[in-house]
Amino acid sequence: MDGPSGSGKSSASRGVARALGLRYLDTGAMYRAITWWMLQRGVDLADPGAIAAGAIDPILTLGTDPDAPTVAVDGVDAAGPIRTAEVTAAVSAVSAVPEVRRRLVAEQREIIGSGGIVVEGRDIGTVVAPDAVVKIYLTASADARALRRTAELTGTTVEVQRAAMARRDTLDSTRKADPLAKAADAVELDTTALNLEEVIAEILRVIKEKA
Repeated sequence: MDGPSGSGKSSASRGVARALGLRYLDTGAMYRAITWWMLQRGVDLADPGAIAAGAIDPILTLGTDPDAPTVAVDGVDAAGPIRTAEVTAAVSAVSAVPEVRRRLVAEQREIIGSGGIVVEGRDIGTVVAPDAVVKIYLTASADARALRRTAELTGTTVEVQRAAMARRDTLDSTRKADPLAKAADAVELDTTALNLEEVIAEILRVIKEKA
C-alpha cells in the first residue's frame, strides 16, 4: 500500500490486515524512529554524511499486530514521540539518504518474508516488494488530506498542514533514492469521497480479484 501523507494508508492498511487476519507493517514508522533517534542525539540533519553514519547504530523493534502496532528504538517505546511535529518536519531529509533506505529496506524485506502481511509506505510496490501479489496506490485531494491530518494533530490548522504536505510531497517524489511513485501494476484508489469502511471494502474487493 503506497501513497502520500493523509491518503488514508495507515487506517486502511490496519483495517485490511485485521479483516484478513494478517500482520501489519508501517514502514514510515521506521523512518520516523530513525529520525527521532537522531534528533535526540543532535545529529546534523542538514548533513547527509552525518545521517548516514548515525543510521547504523539504533536498534529498531517493530510489532506487527494491526490492533496494537509498536515501535521501539534501543528498547525504548517510541510510538508517541515519532508522531511529533518535529519528527514530521525532519523525516523527509532522513529518509532521502540512500544509506538509511538501504538499511531499512533490508529490515522491511526480512519482516515481510515471515509470512502474510499488509505493508504501507511510499516505495513498497516499486522497491521493497515489487513482486507483491496486490499493490494499491491511495490518493486523495490536497484538501481532504489536510483535513484528515489536522484532525489527528493538536495545535495546527488545515492551511498549515496543506502547506506541510505539499512540501513533503515534493521532497518525497523528487528524492534520488526510491522516490514516491505508483508502481505500474498498482491499482489506484482515490479516497477523497470515501469513508474508512468504504476504502477498506474497496481494497478487499481488489484483493479478492487479484489474489
